[in-house]
Amino acid sequence: MQGELVTDRIDQERGRLRPLVVTAADARAAAFRGLIEAELDRAYRLATVILGDRYDAEDAVHDAAEAAWRRWSDLRDEQRFQSWFGKIVVNACRDRLRRRRRRRLVEIPRLVLDKEHPMAPDAADALALRDVLRRAFDALSPEERIVVVLRYEADLTVPRVAELAGIPEGTAKSRLHHALRKLRAVIGEEEP
Repeated sequence: MQGELVTDRIDQERGRLRPLVVTAADARAAAFRGLIEAELDRAYRLATVILGDRYDAEDAVHDAAEAAWRRWSDLRDEQRFQSWFGKIVVNACRDRLRRRRRRRLVEIPRLVLDKEHPMAPDAADALALRDVLRRAFDALSPEERIVVVLRYEADLTVPRVAELAGIPEGTAKSRLHHALRKLRAVIGEEEP
């Protein structure tokens, strides 16, 4: 009888501790879920612009989210989550660009392709523009493409570009300068 009381007591203690353990794990997962959900749209847009393909972007963001979850304990300050996750997204995109045999063009803005828009070019002009943009972006290395997209598409400052790309600010400035010269050369505004 006394053995039953001890066993019952242990079971009762386990019953009280188990929800605490589950609650801590649930709280950790809920905190991560809340932070990541707030950043997914921005991460997807960034990845789409860098990779030029929405399906690759979805895969890159998925890879980044998994990597962020695996490294969640490395994050010391949740206030830095946006920068921290942004770096992971950029790195996931960089990995995809490196593995990709053939680089593709960043999606042309709707204005260029939407025939109904009052300022839309005719089909021949749109195709010519697409070709020029494809050649221009193909001239860039993955590293140059990333800094150009972060600076001009995501509208980030150079220090923020450097932070997200994981490079010194001077390197970010240099890559931007060289990338813009390449783009101008391909578009025909300047010699390389």
